[in-house]
Amino acid sequence: WEDSKEWVHKNRLTKSGKMLYKKRKETIERSFADAKQLHGYRYCRFRGKKHVLEQALMTATCQNIKKIANHLAKIA
Repeated sequence: WEDSKEWVHKNRLTKSGKMLYKKRKETIERSFADAKQLHGYRYCRFRGKKHVLEQALMTATCQNIKKIANHLAKIA
């Protein structure tokens, strides 16, 4: 595991790694921020692993539907 972590750390410091890391902030981290701000990810509405997982999947589904709608709106 340590070898993999070291490789990732070294790769992140390369030019291409820096570009990918910068892009991560714009894509992946933005998705979590939207889930937190717009879709109630700050708190769980339910109790229990099954219900929390269901909430997380519904949130992800909503986000994906919004992405598809935005993509289709750009095409049309």
